[in-house]
Amino acid sequence: MTSSFHQPIDAAEVPRFAGHATFMRLPAVTSAKGLDIALIGIPWDGGTTNRAGARHGPREIRNQSSLMRRVHHVSKIEPFNLANIADAGDLAVNPIDLMMALQQIEDGVAAVVAAGALPLSAGGDHLTTLPVLRAVAKSRPVGLIHFDAHSDTNDSYFGGQRFTHGTPFRRAIEEGLLDPKRMVQIGIRGSNYELDEHQWAKDQGIRIIYMEEFCARSVDDVMAEARAIAGTGPTYVSFDIDCIDPSMAPGTGTPEIGGFLTREAQAMVRRLDGVNIVGADVVEVAPPFDVGGMTALAGATMLFELLCVMAKGVAERR
Repeated sequence: MTSSFHQPIDAAEVPRFAGHATFMRLPAVTSAKGLDIALIGIPWDGGTTNRAGARHGPREIRNQSSLMRRVHHVSKIEPFNLANIADAGDLAVNPIDLMMALQQIEDGVAAVVAAGALPLSAGGDHLTTLPVLRAVAKSRPVGLIHFDAHSDTNDSYFGGQRFTHGTPFRRAIEEGLLDPKRMVQIGIRGSNYELDEHQWAKDQGIRIIYMEEFCARSVDDVMAEARAIAGTGPTYVSFDIDCIDPSMAPGTGTPEIGGFLTREAQAMVRRLDGVNIVGADVVEVAPPFDVGGMTALAGATMLFELLCVMAKGVAERR
């Protein structure tokens, strides 16, 4: 099938280890104008509270994304023939000024949205999702399907710091960016700071599916509920790589044992087909803690899985 859309470099003609590293080996562009989906890097981890390193995530995800091919082997989706997609580069972020960086991220994503493209970003720590939501949800609140080991709805850290990778979704609800009754968090696990740490989130109406509940159910059952919660309205998807068990994704800032297998994570994202996705991200890939690039590969693969369902959605709405 021929297409006028941007196409990846063919690995049968140019080896994967050659050429410039871009997401999915797509062309690099300086503007999202004319794109349906803009792949964006957000190389920033100024919200990290423990092991820094996610600022290096976009570069290594680009490297590992050279292993992605043109056709999804299960759904048969050909994303590059369904939507115009390109690598829109990294957002310029200040690594030593948190508030400036948040504004830079918001402005960069706002430009993508203004151009008519859907942002699909690779981070960066999970605080990057807050300014992305400020751009994506500026005109109305959106729903959220969130894969993570942590709820990220804490109020503050270190004597009142309200902007960390453990607080983005609390801030997003307070700012009216998210509709908490259209939010579901899947895979939450690990020890907590307080007995009632998640009570605020539950009081807002967020559906938290802990890992133990997920294990007692099936992927189909859990994702059917997630889709029902999101409904038909605009929905953002956030995929924190630490939802995957650290045996398969060790390169992350806050690992929690007992997580998803990579194949479970893939199966869940595939079942987002039909959700009205207005943006998505893969965050918290921290290459300094990775082993053999396996976490970056997991991140690149989840980025491709998201790209497939988003491209199909674009084609169906065209």
